Amino acid sequence: MPSDARTVLATGDAAVLVEVRGLSEVLALAAALREAAPPGVLDVVPAARTVLLITAPGTDLTALRRMVLALPVEAGAGPPAGSTVEIPVTYDGPDLEEVGRITGLGAEGVVEAHTATPWRVGFGGFAPGFAYLAGGDERLHVARRDEPRTAVPPGSVGLAGEFSGVYPRSSPGGWQLIGRTDAVLWDETREPPALLQPGAEVRFVRADHATEQAGQPSRAAAAPRAGGLEVLAVGASSLVQDLGRPGLAASGVGRSGAADRAALRLANRLVANPEDAAGVEVVFGGLSVRAWQPLTVALAGAPAPADLDGRPMGHHAVLPLRRGQVLTLGVPPSGLRTYLAVRGGIAVEPVLGSRATDVLSGVGPAPLGPGDVLAVGPEPSAFPLIDVAPVAVPPSGTVTLRAVLGPRAGWTGDPGALARTTWTASSRSDRVGMRLEGEPLRRLDRRELPSEGMVRGAVQVPPGGEPVLFLADHPVTGGYPVVAVVLDADVDRAAQVRPGQQVRFTLVPSPWKERT
Repeated sequence: MPSDARTVLATGDAAVLVEVRGLSEVLALAAALREAAPPGVLDVVPAARTVLLITAPGTDLTALRRMVLALPVEAGAGPPAGSTVEIPVTYDGPDLEEVGRITGLGAEGVVEAHTATPWRVGFGGFAPGFAYLAGGDERLHVARRDEPRTAVPPGSVGLAGEFSGVYPRSSPGGWQLIGRTDAVLWDETREPPALLQPGAEVRFVRADHATEQAGQPSRAAAAPRAGGLEVLAVGASSLVQDLGRPGLAASGVGRSGAADRAALRLANRLVANPEDAAGVEVVFGGLSVRAWQPLTVALAGAPAPADLDGRPMGHHAVLPLRRGQVLTLGVPPSGLRTYLAVRGGIAVEPVLGSRATDVLSGVGPAPLGPGDVLAVGPEPSAFPLIDVAPVAVPPSGTVTLRAVLGPRAGWTGDPGALARTTWTASSRSDRVGMRLEGEPLRRLDRRELPSEGMVRGAVQVPPGGEPVLFLADHPVTGGYPVVAVVLDADVDRAAQVRPGQQVRFTLVPSPWKERT
């Protein structure tokens, strides 16, 4: 693949997006990049026409761009072909007749076309185990539904554009559904967990008879039943979080991890844990825990009022707990998420190398509930060096976030309108993203954007024009244009914005030191 067939676009200050001509070039370039292992690159995310490189903060993106443009890629190279995977399908989907009408094939013709031609795993998608399958019969190219379904059953087999795919779990979706299968696409206990690996050939076959849909694979328990910290109450939401699981986006697994990474790092530093030790992320306070052994803990992030057996305790401070004592968090006066670190770390069973709870994909320990008992790991050899950290608490007024124009800024008539508007964080915001309410941005280009990789901090504009700022549990790929990307350091600040709080963006220069 000649380098002039690639265009490299800045995507915030911790990622680059590489455009190529088509899916075969995507697969070849992604394979070459994984082999080359460029310094600072944490994840390589192939998509329909692009390859996203997610980097560690501080990576020299200009040098990375030069390396990508100079990288030799053999024509036709790509992931090694895997063994053929056969997926039995019961063809009774709710959109089968409509797809038959659109294509002119009729329902039976759709089934024959779907089963007669082998498909190839191209890239991962919006859920663990979901794979975009390409190379099927061209007559099956159909657009997504005008109105996406709010919930698609697990095992549903669908078509969208040039792709076919199988939903591994229940999720919203706009694909045309033509059938269902009981094949288990994702199982964390299997190696590898995803049934469909890049490069593998997939053949759909008619099921001999309708089968019951397979249940979702079992997940690791939220916490071992023996340990040092009993959960008495959880408030709006309490989740186990560490710094996430990078490097798995090609399988549809995002990094996830603490929404405010700086706050978790600070809490861990106060108790002398490694910065990536697991703690508890608490939304709007309400957590109550009882110590069943002497423990040392610290709180950071939103300053939730804390009391120990009714006595007020400090925030951003080291707190000793005796056996039987109860620590309770109230509602913070500002900010949204408080982090509880325990010396030794929360020792729930890791899933794919991390103890983070990903609410979008369902990977990781389940949300905490009353009665859970959290094991605590062995204390580190280091000792706490300070008792209190003098840090600023999250602001209660308007929050300003620094951002650079995104790779699809040109899809709006006026990219600067994002920064001129004062936005309000919607009550529909969550760990996936902050939904912003305000004067809608105008989209000039109404085409459907081929799916491409997404980053934490991406500001995506759906057809309605009100932006969504992606946070920790964002989807791995998306089909709406990214018009701006918040700087990596400021995404932690965004994670502390409360519903109803106002947000403004200030546009800063691109990290490129030369034009692309």
